[in-house]
Amino acid sequence: MNTSSLVQKVWNFCHTLRDDGVGYGDYLEQLTYLLFLKMAHEYAQEPYNRDTHIPAGYDWATLRSKTGEPLEAHYLATLHKLGNGPGMLGAIFFKAQNKIQDPAKLSRLVQMIDAESWVGMDADTKGDLYEGLLQKNAEDTKSGAGQYFTPRALIQAMVECVQPEPMKTIADPACGTGGFFLGAYHWLNHSGSKLDKRQKEFLRDQTFYGNEIVPNTRRMCLMNLFLHNIGQLDGEPSVDRADALIADSGKRFDYVLANPPFGKKSSMTITNEEGEEDKDALTYERQDFWETTSNKQLNFLQHIVTILKQDGKAAVVLPDNVLFEGGAGEKIRRKLLETCDVHTLLRLPTGIFYAQGVKANVLFFDAKPKDGQVHTKGTWIYDLRTNKHFTLKTKTLKLDDLRDFITCYHPDNRHQRQETERFKYFSYDELIARDKASLDIFWLKDDSLDNLDDLPPPDVLQQEIIEHLEAALAAFRDVAVGLQR
Repeated sequence: MNTSSLVQKVWNFCHTLRDDGVGYGDYLEQLTYLLFLKMAHEYAQEPYNRDTHIPAGYDWATLRSKTGEPLEAHYLATLHKLGNGPGMLGAIFFKAQNKIQDPAKLSRLVQMIDAESWVGMDADTKGDLYEGLLQKNAEDTKSGAGQYFTPRALIQAMVECVQPEPMKTIADPACGTGGFFLGAYHWLNHSGSKLDKRQKEFLRDQTFYGNEIVPNTRRMCLMNLFLHNIGQLDGEPSVDRADALIADSGKRFDYVLANPPFGKKSSMTITNEEGEEDKDALTYERQDFWETTSNKQLNFLQHIVTILKQDGKAAVVLPDNVLFEGGAGEKIRRKLLETCDVHTLLRLPTGIFYAQGVKANVLFFDAKPKDGQVHTKGTWIYDLRTNKHFTLKTKTLKLDDLRDFITCYHPDNRHQRQETERFKYFSYDELIARDKASLDIFWLKDDSLDNLDDLPPPDVLQQEIIEHLEAALAAFRDVAVGLQR
């Protein structure tokens, strides 16, 4: 059975469960539990004979031997028992609950999973299956899962520009379902790559480190990685269930690839001053941060600078407000330009994210020594937004749409770049002389402003209007929150 037919088979059953009120996300969560149990069972058999650490009586063989109400009762007991287990086992089943209330349908799901040999499938088939399910879940706008999903084409382009190398570490402090990890994994493990045994083991066990505070999203991330042969059945999870912003863990990484959560305000304010308190919010004390702010993206940006090794490379998706916001935003931008080499900015088009009203960018920068020198000589900006129109359904962003940017980026030697209509260079002096050191720079003429005949199709225009209204409402809410404070 090929991947697409297997995805369809597994996904079709969700439509049956929808009648019982089981949403896409809940279905995917139950699949995660049962798939993990089935694969652990397979690994415990010949020729693997691995110790899966699953207690006797709570394994797959016991579960599949039951039907009806005894199955439902035992499934509940199994989820509770395994949720208290160590390592990957406890991480996958942390606070696990049964969302399938019909024992007959639970039994059908168990039988469907039992019919396949999952360990025998290659990593591409298993991984493509799960990623296909994650994408379907993200496309269901009612579930809200799209906020954890970065367009795959964008991930591929970012990875292709950064070009991570073997035996180096990669972090994502808000990793969602693990899209950036898998993008880097495919880059490092593509057909034709000649990784030796040591490099393969490092890729499996020591390359990726992430944070994800939403339990359901974290378990899906871990399962996504596991199905791609990242991590070990009996190992420790590589994704922490902790807020990355709480403290500096002391770990440093060669690369950071990230799309921190959208939304300007946080329930926390990060402070770098002892004794400073915000009575309306719980505060974190981060002495390593340059500025105190409740803006999550600015805090993630500061955190990423902290966790990069010297000469480490970052590619981070950030909303427009990070480029032009005053106050703490301006101070952080000036410090970033001074202490890091902020060499490239990609202005992204609208209509590519599941969260509406988002205007975003990718900022590429390298960490540099703290020697008091200005490390940004200038920044290259690529405008992929002006006169570009995308939607999630009729005109989705493809890797081909980013190919010209990758060519202009010149990954093999980014010091040999050439200006084009969409790719311009701005010196450090030009940038810091701008009002608030704003990086919100455009130079192309928007054709739709002059010629009504060049307006995009009605569905695209409608989507853009919705996005502009969403962005305006978000800005008004931020102003209202500021006034209340």
